[in-house]
Amino acid sequence: MNTKIRAKAFLQENLVLVIIVVLAAATALMEPKFLTMANLGNLLNQFGPLSFVALGMTIAIIGGYIDLSVAGIVSLSAVFTISMIDVLGQTGALLAGLLAGALMGLLNALVVVSCGALTQAKALFMTYALSAVYSAAALLYTDGATQHMSHLNSSVTLLRGIGSGRLGFIPVSFLLFFALMAGLHFFLNRTQTGREIQLTGANITATDMAGIPVKRRVAIVYILSGVLSAFGAIVLFSRTTTASPLMGANYETNAILAVVVGGTSLSGGRGSVIRTMLGVMLVTLLSNCLNLLGVSTYIQSVCKGIILIIAIWIDRRRTK
Repeated sequence: MNTKIRAKAFLQENLVLVIIVVLAAATALMEPKFLTMANLGNLLNQFGPLSFVALGMTIAIIGGYIDLSVAGIVSLSAVFTISMIDVLGQTGALLAGLLAGALMGLLNALVVVSCGALTQAKALFMTYALSAVYSAAALLYTDGATQHMSHLNSSVTLLRGIGSGRLGFIPVSFLLFFALMAGLHFFLNRTQTGREIQLTGANITATDMAGIPVKRRVAIVYILSGVLSAFGAIVLFSRTTTASPLMGANYETNAILAVVVGGTSLSGGRGSVIRTMLGVMLVTLLSNCLNLLGVSTYIQSVCKGIILIIAIWIDRRRTK
């Protein structure tokens, strides 16, 4: 009896990990190419951009909000950063791109606070509108054209290292993600500001009554989300060597899917950036497996939508 109880508890606590193992095993049996070094390396590369965006989304959702502007931030940060390389050099352009992400995050916070959108539902509509603004700005900035790293006059060795460099078998982008994930885990659980963000997500009214500056915490949440989205954009165009004004499309959906599947509560106040990593692994693995099996992108979108619905349903049952 105790064994059954422990097995059930383990399954509930590690459901995502179990699904990852089962999905990987099933795909390996149906498609031998799955376990080749080339595909495993490709899988780790695909993990990169989404993982950074999902980290930012995790902070936003734990704080009791949501950030649908990440799609626009990825697009605008990418085209802006690549256009600055010949002007500022690689390092200067990278810093400018991250600063642009931070400024867009700050603008999100200002709009959310000034419009009184201090609930997740209201913030959802505000950030969706801002995503449209950022995406349109990216199109206007580039006149709708895709930018290519091969057309630049400056050196792009640093960017190529970020996008496709490896330390042994492990991509540099994954190591960067792991370092940021560890830092954010420490920030959320070991600093006063991080704990206040979680308290804000759990009960914003009680947090405000306790004298915690809620509006400042909202600003921190959205600035972090903006910076991490810009980081994801840099990793993405460094890997593909092109920056499109529409390259951020669907990143908000995949990021929310990864965060919720990873176990972060949509109600706010509870979640983990470490579990988000498992969510990103599942989303990335699912896309990779379906691609290897020749499943169309339309069916893949249906599968992801169904998984998101199930994850939200489980989350709501868990929080009742």
